[in-house]
Amino acid sequence: MNEAAHPVAAKLTQEEAFARIRLLRLPNIGPVSYAMLLARFGTAAEALSALPDLGKKGGRQYRAAPEDRIEREVEALRRASAKYLFHDQPDYPRLLGEMDGAPPILTWRGDMSLASQPCVALVGARNASAAAVKLAREFAKGLSEAGFTVVSGLARGIDGAAHEGAFPQTIGVIASGIDIAYPPQHSELQERIAQEGLLLAEQPPGTEPRGSHFPSRNRIIAGLASGTLVVEAAVKSGSLITARLAGEAGREVMAIPGSPLEARSHGCNHLM
Repeated sequence: MNEAAHPVAAKLTQEEAFARIRLLRLPNIGPVSYAMLLARFGTAAEALSALPDLGKKGGRQYRAAPEDRIEREVEALRRASAKYLFHDQPDYPRLLGEMDGAPPILTWRGDMSLASQPCVALVGARNASAAAVKLAREFAKGLSEAGFTVVSGLARGIDGAAHEGAFPQTIGVIASGIDIAYPPQHSELQERIAQEGLLLAEQPPGTEPRGSHFPSRNRIIAGLASGTLVVEAAVKSGSLITARLAGEAGREVMAIPGSPLEARSHGCNHLM
């Protein structure tokens, strides 16, 4: 692997960074087991060496991600002009690091300093009403002017309005790889955020979004922010998952009330 091309921040050796990526890409390794392995063995390289024996004792077979696969991932990240951020590096957002199961590795483009400023998450319905979209845009503008970074998930409706209102003081967290625009109609907005705001992804580059990725994305949105504001949402929605995760982490949860006759307001009214 070409060290000069490896998009990893300083103070972490290229070899250990590469080993950490290989470790996290194992099928049976998630944030919690990853953290336990690092705590037990000290480095990802040592953990990878120990996994075959651990697997035999536990009746499992562990196979580290092939090196050439990780090399292709690193190259794809380089082509996307993105970088890795590891959980123990200085720029890793402090509030996110306090969440249970925080992502051990993120990929990012843009201005990482936005994540160290006071953040408020602003989320809501994809099929939002025109009034709610207007409110989201105005709230986001006011928050950014007051010095807050507005965090959202780049979805249609409320998310898009929040990013536009706060721009460029905004963080977009996506459920795909950092090189995949989703939804496609927000490709231009996503690129603007990557250029002037901050774009974050947990999934490896090239990953198309799947249903299971969105709750994982939502925990990052909630984790980055000291408070989450739900503008408009149904009772069963991703926005309420974000609100629940924020509440479980001891963060502020806020909601804008709406008509009891409007299904898209039931989630906010339920929260209150």
